[in-house]
Amino acid sequence: MTYENIRLEHDGAVATLTIDRPKALNALNNKTLQEFEAAVKSLGADTRVLIVTGGGEKAFVAGADIAEMSALEEPQAREFAALGHRAFALLESLSIPTIAAVNGFALGGGCELALACDFIYASEKAQLGLPEVGLGVIPGFGGTQRLTRAVGRARAKELVFTGARIDAAKAKEIGLVLEVLPAGELLAHCRSIAAKMIKNGPLAIATAKRVIEQGADKDLGEANTLERQGFAELFGSDDQREGMKAFLEKRPAVFTGK
Repeated sequence: MTYENIRLEHDGAVATLTIDRPKALNALNNKTLQEFEAAVKSLGADTRVLIVTGGGEKAFVAGADIAEMSALEEPQAREFAALGHRAFALLESLSIPTIAAVNGFALGGGCELALACDFIYASEKAQLGLPEVGLGVIPGFGGTQRLTRAVGRARAKELVFTGARIDAAKAKEIGLVLEVLPAGELLAHCRSIAAKMIKNGPLAIATAKRVIEQGADKDLGEANTLERQGFAELFGSDDQREGMKAFLEKRPAVFTGK
């Protein structure tokens, strides 16, 4: 499929999805969100890690497209929010690891996109925030909820109510960003993390991701039950047999995802 506002590139088992509207600081309009959703849906079983980043040097995604949003009435705003929620929920539901490589401004919808990924790594130049209240609205693509889960209720309220931008160092301090890298090293770092992940069993990673996500909102007893079930379910898979056989034979495992 040919895209106008994004690029989807594959390097072996690692896919990189780039929001590519640099003249608009990669702002998310309807077309871009639709293309993003289609690209995520197109990922096949051969993709083991997805990296999401922004085109150009200034922005990851500077936000939703305000020029487009300013003309919306309530019914259209509901549809736009539904599109963003659907696209980011699809990203979040992937069974593979997803990495946000935040190379610049990640504001509004851009911060919400990063929050829908499993991990956020940021350039020293990055700025993150949810400034929507300054426009008379609130985050509309899941930002209020995912940010609260990432940094806690009080910190999320502070960031949303003030609309403040924070730099990458502050974002790391509050637990929003995992690591801060020099701009020229960001993508290489994300790819090195991806390379470590794809050496491991894909079924095991998918199960671990599911158990962590589903268990996070349950009490410890219920969450540990999910873990026990996930652990047991992997026994008898080709990957489990190969992984343990390779360990005993002192060789690298060759996983097939079966």
